[in-house]
Amino acid sequence: MVHVLLIDDDADLGAMLTDVFAREGIRLTAVEDGKTGLDTASEGSFALILLDIMLPEMDGLQVLKHLRQSGIETPVLMLTARGDDVDRVVGLELGADDYLPKPFYPRELIARVKALLRRSKGSDASAVVESIRFAGFELDTVNAVATCDGEKLTLTPTEFEVLRQLVTHHGQLVTKESLSNHVLGRQLGPFDRSLDVHISNVRKKLPAHPDRIQTVRGRGYRVMEPEILEN
Repeated sequence: MVHVLLIDDDADLGAMLTDVFAREGIRLTAVEDGKTGLDTASEGSFALILLDIMLPEMDGLQVLKHLRQSGIETPVLMLTARGDDVDRVVGLELGADDYLPKPFYPRELIARVKALLRRSKGSDASAVVESIRFAGFELDTVNAVATCDGEKLTLTPTEFEVLRQLVTHHGQLVTKESLSNHVLGRQLGPFDRSLDVHISNVRKKLPAHPDRIQTVRGRGYRVMEPEILEN
């Protein structure tokens, strides 16, 4: 059974989601403060973490920062208050995979969780090319491992999927709409910066030539060979 960790100080929400997730065949462990959440996430094995921002003991952004600094790349879905745009962007920059504003419908949360779980598991190995090479990148799509210029990249599942989509297109433009649908499983809102932040995070992790991942303003992104950029 898939095991998900909820870190949220709303006990009623935790009880309700425990029942909702159980009906979907998902086991949910709920804790109500940031410090306990960090300890539980560090010691346990979870397929996904649902993380509230406003928490006692330690806020959600601190929890996320400690998780990523410890090398824990478990997918994280942030639960944020509506209008908290700054917290959302900071959370994505710290390595969150996606966010969902409160209040939300349980069915919407389940849909987001299932999309993240599919993303973290990767595609069916029999249906994909096992290795993709382009522009200094080599991606093992079965094991979700990426290298750049021979150096292994430490990527979240969402960051890996962003890179996979770009590298697969071998220099062709990938529109924001296409990338959002394939990677996030949803359409982008007019002020949604999720993809921009994920792209920025991947660039920061490259050993050289971060500009090989290019932004085509107003349209999308593409990957270019470093040699072309130098000419």
